[in-house]
Amino acid sequence: MGHCWCKQNYMLINRCILTKLSIIRFFHGRIAIELHLILQILMLNCLKSRRELDYMAYKKVFDANKATREEWLEFRKSGIGGSDMAAILGLSKYRSALDVWMDKTGRTIPSNDDGNRFTYWGTKLESIVADEFAIRTGYSVRNNNFTLQSVEYPFLLANIDREIVGIDAGLECKTASAFKVDEWQGDSVPDAYYIQCQHYMAVTGKKSWWIAALVGGNDYYYKEIPRNDNVIEAIIEAAQEFWSFVLTDTMPAVDGSDSCQEALRQLYSSTQPESVQLEDTADIYAEAYLKAKADKKDAEERAKEAQNNLCQLLANNEVGYTQNHKITWKYKKAIDGFDKKGLAADYPDIFSKYVIKNDPVRNQFSCK
Repeated sequence: MGHCWCKQNYMLINRCILTKLSIIRFFHGRIAIELHLILQILMLNCLKSRRELDYMAYKKVFDANKATREEWLEFRKSGIGGSDMAAILGLSKYRSALDVWMDKTGRTIPSNDDGNRFTYWGTKLESIVADEFAIRTGYSVRNNNFTLQSVEYPFLLANIDREIVGIDAGLECKTASAFKVDEWQGDSVPDAYYIQCQHYMAVTGKKSWWIAALVGGNDYYYKEIPRNDNVIEAIIEAAQEFWSFVLTDTMPAVDGSDSCQEALRQLYSSTQPESVQLEDTADIYAEAYLKAKADKKDAEERAKEAQNNLCQLLANNEVGYTQNHKITWKYKKAIDGFDKKGLAADYPDIFSKYVIKNDPVRNQFSCK
């Protein structure tokens, strides 16, 4: 159980109750009143600590060191983790709320790999990022291989990277490509990671969470994220609503992300040729789709017109400058073509040997 001092506080309250009357009987007058007030304040503080503890207590529920990766992934379906929360709130670049829902309800098709190269190196470099944090800050850090579970909100889970020894804080370790260095400038932190850290504070009750990142392999950033109770309250409310979708097997609202579209393809992979009459709301979405397509076409035409005007001003020059912009119009390196049909006709055996057959993808969509 988190905050191991809870038992001491609770015992202290009991001792106060037992000794309060005997002390007042022994002393008289003003001294008795003052002692009575002191005991009252002490008891209220203990009760306050107890209430805060109950709200933010957690327990260790799963030891990753004693389980396979498959077992760990299966256990994660029993609640909402920090990275899940960012997706649920629409702040993840890689997952949608629908992705998370499909995973928690067992609808996701299992993958044969353990993630892409980014997650692979993120895991490999985690200890290096943590060790560097300890060197730069002077704090000691320690592993926590357990999945933590909120006592009050059992659907809230946390798999934290490190605990910081001696202070009421944790550490999240990240790696990122050099193309994302702008996301780490100044006090900024990617929104998804900010939510992830606040989620961990919601589970553990800690006052702050540090985040350290190795960016591009040679730039290192570390920052403290203070606890924000308003954000945590919003996280808990969103998590409660989402978990009700899981328990009732109710699909959450879709969004406009590519990951959501891919999840829908996976969810509805089997089709039937028969037509159906859609509900009335379908017309609203159809009109919105057609308007967005028309707006996009209009915007592309206006962009092309502006581009042509700039090309006319550049004339034979490759580079031009305005007061606010740099304009370039250069030759693109030629890319050699390949006569696929010719090779198939002249050398069918060789062609068939190197053909890679892919599974059909449900991505032909139209709205008229």
